[in-house]
Order: sequence, then structure tokens, then C-alpha cells
Amino acid sequence: MRELAQDLLRAALDVGSALELAPLILRVGHRGRGAVGLDLLGRTLRRASHGQLAVLFSAPDRTVRRFAYRLAVEGRLLPPAELARVAAQDQDTVVQDLCATAALAACADLAARGDAEAYESVLAPLLSARNPRTRSAGVTALRRAGHSQQAERFLGDRSGVVRACARYVVRQRGDDPVAWYRERCMASEDTELPPGAVIGLAECGTRADAALLLPLLMHPVTGVRARAVAGLRALDCGDMERLRPLLDDAAAAVVRETAVSLLPHAKELPADWLLERTDRERPRHVRVGAFRLLDARGGIVALRAAVGLLEDPDVKLRAWAAQSVQRWHPSPDGRRGDPEVGELLDRCRHLFSDYVLRRRKWEAGVGS
Repeated sequence: MRELAQDLLRAALDVGSALELAPLILRVGHRGRGAVGLDLLGRTLRRASHGQLAVLFSAPDRTVRRFAYRLAVEGRLLPPAELARVAAQDQDTVVQDLCATAALAACADLAARGDAEAYESVLAPLLSARNPRTRSAGVTALRRAGHSQQAERFLGDRSGVVRACARYVVRQRGDDPVAWYRERCMASEDTELPPGAVIGLAECGTRADAALLLPLLMHPVTGVRARAVAGLRALDCGDMERLRPLLDDAAAAVVRETAVSLLPHAKELPADWLLERTDRERPRHVRVGAFRLLDARGGIVALRAAVGLLEDPDVKLRAWAAQSVQRWHPSPDGRRGDPEVGELLDRCRHLFSDYVLRRRKWEAGVGS
């Protein structure tokens, strides 16, 4: 029966029908014994022209697009400029990587034959792509294209992988990217300072560069403040007392980075000060940051904060607080028999079965 089905498919499949059946064949092709259909589809569509295969380039199914572009790359049906455009615009990372790699390889072949302008039509769409992987491919190609000086403007890119590629190209040219970063970060009042330059300094600088990042904690641009906090953490130079005020920052990104940096110091922070910041009158991002630290602190303080947030107006924060209560256990160094623990557990008894609630109380030494 299987052989008969394969014979029928082989007889019915031509370029026209293959274009229509491609989504179905690809969907079942990875099941048991579906390889025959995939092989037949590939051999049939390799005879398709660019115009015929273009029908699949815009398919909503990414598996279909991947298959079509692989065939186009193998058959060299697309010029480098079009491959670069696809790499910059398609939403699928596999298609992006496939087309960017093929575009740059094709350009390299043309350049080797003396066509130095081959890169120009390819680099522009790659360098302007929203996807960092595609942008990084374009930045890396700048060196081979003889345009290494253009890599400097990507040192402050928002993506870490793009910044790393830009630093590689700049170093290969003989320049020092650290000096570029330091020069930018010295202008602590510059509202045009790219946030990528701040974290870039931390990525390749030294602990001494923390002195340049500290003034940026008060920068008017949210992204710069957030990256300054992250940069100090990367350099292992986070000062708890300097970072504490940023837990009240108006920007959620800054508070998020601050909470991450303060996590190692959660038990050193004043419990009452953190609990104040879980009050419902505080902005949501402040409540989230404070509770993250309280939850990491553990003990009765974490339980007190979690129970208090069970009535928070934000549904996600309420759910997080409920999960914190359910996984709470007394700290080994906590005081057993604390009546407040029993009261707090009773307030959230709806989150436990009777058995689990008795078990928690027994662990805390507060009886039944």
C-alpha cells in the first residue's frame, strides 16, 4: 500500500501541483516514512523557475518558506541583493541566517573576480536590519568589503552580538574600541549618548571604568540609566547604597536592573524599607522590584510581603505572590513558634490543602 501511494504521488507531482501540495507534504514529511515525499518534492521543485518558486517565498508557514529559500539558494536563483533584502525583512531566524550567509558568500565570489561593488547592494539592507543576527553578519562583512571604518558606529548598537562583531572589526583595523567607549561615557550629560555605548564599556573595560558609569546612574535618558546599572553589575562594582535609590526610579527598566543587582544583598536591605515599596500606592514596577528582593530574602519577611500582595490590584503580581506563599518554608535560622507565621498562613489557607497547611505550621512550630 505504501509503495502504491508513493507511485501515485510520483505520477501526480509536477511543478504546478508541487507548489500547491508543498505545505501538506512538508507537514507530513517528518513523520514516519515521509522522507520519500520530501525527496520527491525537492527534486520536482528544483526544476521550478524563480517566478514559480516565489509563490512559496511569501507562504505564512515558515517551514514552507525555509524549504523554498533553501532550494533557491542551492539553485542560485536569487541575486545577492535580493537575498540580503530577505534576510533583513523575513521574520524567521532560519531564513534570515540562510539568506544572509548566501548573500555574503555570493558577494565574496564576485569580489574575488574583481567586482568590488558587489558588497554595496548587500551591506545596506543587512546593516539596517532589525534582527541583530542579520545586522551582525553585515557588520562582520564590513572588513572584507574594505569598509572597516563603518563598524565604529555599531559599537553602541542596542544588541550585544552586534557590538561584539563591531569590536572585532575595529580591533582588526588596529583601533581600540575601549577608548571609543570611554570617550562617549565621559560625556555624562550628553542626551544623545547611546545606551549601547554604556554597556559596551562594561563588556570590554575594566573595574576602573566603573568611575565613568557611576555618574550615568543619574542620566536623564532611561536606557542610559538602566545600562549603567547593568554595566556596574557586569564589572562587579555595584554599590548597594548608590543603587538603593534607583529602586524608586520612574522607569521600569531601571528598577528591573536595580533589583537584579541588589539580589545578592537582599538580606542586607532594610525589610521595612522594602515592604513600604510593596504598598499598592507605589507604581507596579516598584512593587515588583521590591517583592523580588523580599522573596529572595526568605523567612517571615518574604511570607509577610507575599500575603500582603495577595490582594494587589495587578493580577500577575497576585499570582506571583500566591506562588511564593505556596513554596514558602521556614528559614533554618528563623524563630520557631512565631505566632505571626500561624496568622499569616491562616490568612491564605485557601492556597493549601488541609494537610499541606498543617505541615507548614508544624515546620514553623506553630502547632495546628
